[in-house]
Amino acid sequence: MFKHYNMNQVVLPIDMEMKLQKNDIAYAVNELTESIPEEAFAGFLRATGCPAYHPRMMVKIILCAYTQSVFSGRKIEGLLKDSVRMMWLAQGYEPSYRTINRFRVHPEVKELLRQCFVQFRCKLVEEKQIEEAAIFIDGTKLEANANKYTFVWKKSVERYSAGLVERSNRMYAELLEKEIIPEIERESSEELSEQELASVIENLNETVQSYDKKIELSEDTAARKELRSERKEPKQYRKHFQDFLQRKKKYRADMELFGIRNSYSKTDPDATFMRMKDDHMKNGQLKAGYNVQLATEGQYALAYDIFPNPTDTRTFIPFLDTIEKNFFELPEYIVAEAGYGSEQNYMDVVENRGRTPLITYNQYRKEKKKKVKEDPFNTANWAYDAEADTFTCPNGRRLWFSHLSTRKDKYGFTRHFKAYECEECSDCPLRAQCTKAKEGNNRRLYINETWEHQKAYIREKLSEEKTGEIYGKRKIDVEPVFGFLKANLSFTRFSVRGNEKVKNEMGFAFMAVNLRKYTAMSNNLNPDNPKSEDKKAFDHQKPVIKCFFFHFRLVMSQPLFYSQKPTNRTCEGASLKHK
Repeated sequence: MFKHYNMNQVVLPIDMEMKLQKNDIAYAVNELTESIPEEAFAGFLRATGCPAYHPRMMVKIILCAYTQSVFSGRKIEGLLKDSVRMMWLAQGYEPSYRTINRFRVHPEVKELLRQCFVQFRCKLVEEKQIEEAAIFIDGTKLEANANKYTFVWKKSVERYSAGLVERSNRMYAELLEKEIIPEIERESSEELSEQELASVIENLNETVQSYDKKIELSEDTAARKELRSERKEPKQYRKHFQDFLQRKKKYRADMELFGIRNSYSKTDPDATFMRMKDDHMKNGQLKAGYNVQLATEGQYALAYDIFPNPTDTRTFIPFLDTIEKNFFELPEYIVAEAGYGSEQNYMDVVENRGRTPLITYNQYRKEKKKKVKEDPFNTANWAYDAEADTFTCPNGRRLWFSHLSTRKDKYGFTRHFKAYECEECSDCPLRAQCTKAKEGNNRRLYINETWEHQKAYIREKLSEEKTGEIYGKRKIDVEPVFGFLKANLSFTRFSVRGNEKVKNEMGFAFMAVNLRKYTAMSNNLNPDNPKSEDKKAFDHQKPVIKCFFFHFRLVMSQPLFYSQKPTNRTCEGASLKHK
């Protein structure tokens, strides 16, 4: 006997919501999107043309698709016809893949995503799922939607540009020497500008045209042949200078695209070539990508931003500015790894923002090792006399204060150092182990007092019980979010190009991670969910299971002698017999 099944019977359509499970992720998507204020959608209003799909509905279907690891516009369009939850969220509408792709890169979507993150964080605070005591910051590199081999390097452009300047100046001097063109007014004697190159080309055109007229008017074959021979040289010069002008414009445009970067991709000019962990050729090559910065708490993504530079040190301060401007007020503690530890970053957090940085520096863990602490040539272990302001080297000789020194990096930040110099190093038996200075130069020591005070401050904070415990949560708070993004959500490569479009897609991906985790946590905490009861029962049985496997390993680890009689081994009332 089978259940009734008839394909020819007419069935009335039913509400799709009835087909969804009680704690389906579609409800979380719907609730979050409905919490966005109506004012945020004002930028999508148009007075003319065909009425558009409501942006609230478009956000819902894209978010829901991203939670199911679907990032392609065509596949999202397919889900609208197949998925029950997508049908319910769209309420029967079926926007095309073009409409979906145009919407998710729309400039106004940036504000909708910002509102999503703000509302989601407010919900977490209301439900007490996060404590608001600290934020955990880290970064990862994601591959751009760009060709791996269409790269442009800044050093190459600078080298070729210098060669172009040298060749153009040399050829211009030859033109003046041979009196092919008259001298032009120049702003600088170092190089010819684009306008000056254009003037040279114009003068060469006039010279070539004058030869053309002479050839046309001449009736003598030998004279015409001679004129053509004379015309050949200015035409070649004109070809070279036209090439110089085109390359000059290209190099100028390249340098504008570079900015502070060292490379860019021709496919996606906003992407920078970075060294990725998942190298496609397994030989250390670079791939075009973006540096994604993330702030989390409770393993939820609360704020994010995209940066073109591969190092995290230079992204820290701009990312904190983004958090304060667009997302939420900074909490008391800001936690990050050693890659963010620098004098400028510490100074910004403590002095400008009035917060507590729980950020290690590069040598923090190394300084704790016994080998480093007992190394006599480690300058941190040298005795310091505060009254005389001197250091004592391993050979017992003093390093006296010499002068003050300042160093400015390429970003404009200035560091101040106190320079100390040893009294005499020429006859020191430990010179080879102590310094690499040239013969005749004494050992010098540069001390950045601000940096030393900052390191001592960080060591003190991380040694305290409360702040040390907060810093200990860093790896288990921010790192799993990247794991959820790449492993669970399978989001490892962008599908759009351009900084603003990439930022929108990154927002959808991080919010999808949040919604998946939030739904899973809600299902586990739901008392009506049978799986949560099973989990509680399993937790109660954990000691028994552990005891069983302990006895099993204990028994199996003993040697078996079949010639002996079987033995009984008992532990806490449990007995195991084997032969």
